Amino acid sequence: MTRFIFVTGGVVSSLGKGIAAASLAALLQARGYKILLRKLEPYINVDPGTMSPLQHGEVFVTEDGTETDLDLGHYERFTGVNATRFDAVSTGRIYSDVIAKERRGDYLGATVQVIPHITDAIKAAILTNTEDVDFVICEIGGTVGDIEGLPFLEAIRQLRNELGARSTLFIHLTLVPYITTAGELKTKPTQHSVNALQSKGIQPDILLCRSTQELGADERRKLALFCNINPSCVIEALDAPTTYQVPLIYHQQNLDEEVCNHFGLHSKSAPDLSIWERIVHVLTRPEGAITIGVVGKYTGLSDAYKSVHESLIHGGIAHDVQVKIEWIDAKQLEDLSEANLTARLSHLDGILVPGGFGERGTQGMIAAIQFARERKIPFFGICFGMQLAVLEALRNIGGHSEASSTEFGSTPLPAIALMTEWLKGDIVQKYFPGADLGGTMRLGAYECQLTPDALVSKIYKSTMISERHRHRYEVNSTYNNLLQECGVHITGTTLDGLLPEIIERQDHPWFIAVQFHPEFKSRPFKPHPLFASFIGAALAHHQRDVP
Repeated sequence: MTRFIFVTGGVVSSLGKGIAAASLAALLQARGYKILLRKLEPYINVDPGTMSPLQHGEVFVTEDGTETDLDLGHYERFTGVNATRFDAVSTGRIYSDVIAKERRGDYLGATVQVIPHITDAIKAAILTNTEDVDFVICEIGGTVGDIEGLPFLEAIRQLRNELGARSTLFIHLTLVPYITTAGELKTKPTQHSVNALQSKGIQPDILLCRSTQELGADERRKLALFCNINPSCVIEALDAPTTYQVPLIYHQQNLDEEVCNHFGLHSKSAPDLSIWERIVHVLTRPEGAITIGVVGKYTGLSDAYKSVHESLIHGGIAHDVQVKIEWIDAKQLEDLSEANLTARLSHLDGILVPGGFGERGTQGMIAAIQFARERKIPFFGICFGMQLAVLEALRNIGGHSEASSTEFGSTPLPAIALMTEWLKGDIVQKYFPGADLGGTMRLGAYECQLTPDALVSKIYKSTMISERHRHRYEVNSTYNNLLQECGVHITGTTLDGLLPEIIERQDHPWFIAVQFHPEFKSRPFKPHPLFASFIGAALAHHQRDVP
């Protein structure tokens, strides 16, 4: 029997519904249940693929090549369960599907309306491929009261009637602010939020109360009374030193116990949370610390590189060290004198250049790559970072100042060029310039073959790997010989050997750049090999520099 849990949010956005949903999933997993996490997004975009990272955060890519909201990254990191295209549902996708059916005549001349056609499509999306799991946890994006979220709330209200109260559970995440001048917690915002939810026909079963202060007995009693729930279902959600402590905090607050009680499930033994205890122990009591500089285009919003951030933390867990991350705006490195660049970067134990699009800030990233190469600082390039590492070598070592990417305009030496045709399995996929941008990149998991004696082969302990991609432009293999002359060794390629996937430098202690996005597959309990190795190299560099 599959049980459905719906997580909504109130008062303000960014309270952490994704972390809450992922943490509950981890707790249910620890009790032996099979779980599935799903995100319902009210925005009208079909997916976040064309959204600015500075507005919406990173685009997380699944194994099957779906561009999704960053919350699916939380889901995968906390559970190790790979998401699919069925687990990211937006208003845009729902309306696109319904309109396509209307154009085909599937509705037999009926007037197509929000109810029942849109809500039926949302319910169908929620129920798809859920037969083989014990729990489906659906996070509803946005905040209760947002006009765009109304069809989703109506759909889950209908599902409770159709599936029954013992097959569904509503969790409402809300804010209980502490007013410093009054010296007290205020429950009124939560009361109003629950009232708004009740006006849509939804009665929450459990309240998750975000706060900076502990809830007292009076606050719990008042929330239970005015929100019409059992006092034991008022769950405190205090700020935590690390998000990976949240499952432990919720367990201490009996969240998983209350969920199981609602569904009439009684576990004979406590969940095994030792893996989370180990992770939190390392993060809160590290044996040392290193500093990694991330030089990128979207550093004004750390969520733009959320998976990179988390993967660096995972690499630190592998070595029992704290990873301090400095977010460096690449634009600010442009036109710096050598002395000023040295002052800005010399203290770093490692430099990472992540993915991105467009020419803005590229000169600053290239300057950082050159600095890492010449100063023997461990360097890790990801996607766009690999392409710029190629340009840096051709320009600064090979003397080919004209080397560039066709993404930036025409060039006599297109070392990075638009990919218009590629293989996915046995299927030829094509990109047509001028077509819609959404979903036209090389997306999702592709296999890559590694050079047997290369450093990456030793790191992966394999010569065949699979990694997730998200890009349109590729390193132009026409110039492989020029790269070799510049000390750039191609140590990973697509299976047909035509497209470079990994480059290394053998004249450097740790200089690796990859065309794919390894950060999408890293987990706190299973750090990605490349991130673990990179942090290990940065730690060795730090220890050499310490007197």
